[in-house]
Amino acid sequence: MVKKERCAVFAGAPIADYKRIKAYLRPDDYIVYCDRGLRHKRALDLPADLIVGDFDSCTPAGETCEIIALPRKKDDTDSLAAIKVLLERGYRDFLLAGVIGERLDHSLANLAILLYLEERQAEGKIIDDYGEISLVGRQTAEIGNDYSYFSLINIYGTAKGISIVDAAYPLTDAEITCSYPYGVSNEVLPGKTAKVKVAEGHLLLLKIR
Repeated sequence: MVKKERCAVFAGAPIADYKRIKAYLRPDDYIVYCDRGLRHKRALDLPADLIVGDFDSCTPAGETCEIIALPRKKDDTDSLAAIKVLLERGYRDFLLAGVIGERLDHSLANLAILLYLEERQAEGKIIDDYGEISLVGRQTAEIGNDYSYFSLINIYGTAKGISIVDAAYPLTDAEITCSYPYGVSNEVLPGKTAKVKVAEGHLLLLKIR
């Protein structure tokens, strides 16, 4: 059975503006902390529904929620392991925070989670102190002019049939490859809402505040 609630998953990368992150949350979000992400619990003032990790960087002492302890030698990151558990339980809507930080390897691996979710007919959005990241494909994505910039980045294959309207740099039936990332730092036209669609493939859509 598909769960109607959204999962808010917190990993261990730094968060500076907790107020901004909390603005994204909903009262019925299912709250998950992944290992070091548990350090955000006090600042967020959000009790855990689930804690997942190998606990090499924190200890869930005193927590009374469900805890899934992972082996330290494993293929999956703690975040991906949590996503797999949640998908198996029927969740299909995910908000991820604390997943982009100083560790480029972990940041790239967490960006790949968006593709992992897409392949399983699930939706994911990454948020941080500066904006949000999601995938855009055939379904039109909108960017309001409350964002300073937006960028489109390809991370696999060739994205084709790209259209961008109501932006400083519009596109019609364009292509973006992994080796030529020319879709960086676009701007929404004043008073408009930019729209992006990709006919074939997917792009990362980064909305920057």
